[in-house]
Amino acid sequence: MDLYEHQARELFARYGVLVPDAEVADTPREARDAAERLGGRVVVKAQVKTGGRGKAGGVKLAVDPAAAELTARQILGMDIKGHTVRKVMLAQPVGIETEFYVSYVLDRTAGRFLAIASAEGGMDIEEVAATRPRAVARIPVDPDEGVTASKAAKIAAAAGLPPEVAPVLQQLWQVLTQEDALLVEVNPLVRCTDGRILALDGKVTVDDNARFRQARWGAYASDQQTDPLEAAATAKGLNYVKLDGEVGIIGNGAGLVMSTLDVVAGCGARPANFLDIGGGASARVMADGLSVILSDPAVKSVLVNVFGGITACDSVADGIVQALESVRLTRPLVVRLDGNAAARGRAILDDRAHPLVHQATTMDSAARRAAQLALTV
Repeated sequence: MDLYEHQARELFARYGVLVPDAEVADTPREARDAAERLGGRVVVKAQVKTGGRGKAGGVKLAVDPAAAELTARQILGMDIKGHTVRKVMLAQPVGIETEFYVSYVLDRTAGRFLAIASAEGGMDIEEVAATRPRAVARIPVDPDEGVTASKAAKIAAAAGLPPEVAPVLQQLWQVLTQEDALLVEVNPLVRCTDGRILALDGKVTVDDNARFRQARWGAYASDQQTDPLEAAATAKGLNYVKLDGEVGIIGNGAGLVMSTLDVVAGCGARPANFLDIGGGASARVMADGLSVILSDPAVKSVLVNVFGGITACDSVADGIVQALESVRLTRPLVVRLDGNAAARGRAILDDRAHPLVHQATTMDSAARRAAQLALTV
């Protein structure tokens, strides 16, 4: 479960990380009242689970309570990468001297955590890593060892961070481990003109598998603003997660779907969703999946990637053909069938000969075709 920024900040404060005073508002009037309590001049920040809020106009400075009310009115209801803003956070502005980036993330492949830090915070860390890779330090962290004072000092030194950041690195490690988190990120972590080290923004992803021992997560879950498409998919019993891309993805098996996302991204396009239909590729499941994905206006093409096992590919093809009778296909659909009864499945789709259905025999060629179709629409 991803937390909102204001929830992440609450966790940070619980473990001793300094954050500016802030309040959350649901309405412009609440924003005005909050600004008055915070001293008048505030930063108004959209509360959505996606990046790029500043570029989208979701983060603005308001000079007084009246301006805070007007700014909140402008931000509330905005669409930021498919996420509707229903809450804003108002925070006291601070005098910034230097900005840093710090995070901990689970490295599943290596069976450990990874500390990622940079002295160039406040901007897209992916851009920094791509253009100046030496500016980003990646330090493995043994879960058994943890982030001791010595380890924190090594992380800070490797990233070129001042020594006074090291205690904050230890505090953030406590957030990660005590809260069963998979990701803890602060961008930017700042040194203020008065010397304080503050977290101005925060991202935390907690592991749903630990829900049984984290009682207070109930409050976080009740505050989640469910994406309408995710809600619709849940109502249909689909394992769907909305992403910020243009290629819709349907696959059978979480591993295959994750691989498909990576291959599509490698072709220069962005996946629009994660949708795992598991072993059930019936006509109803395919129709429900296509219906949800095609309801996303950002989707420009759809890729169905299925490896036939217990559910044979001819059954999947039958499901797609029957689904096309109930779902109006308005965007190109690329289908890759492999495994059990793949040849029969391809023949069924060939016989249907829908003008918007394209077939590919490999995952790479299917991803390239779906990306090409999405990027040329």
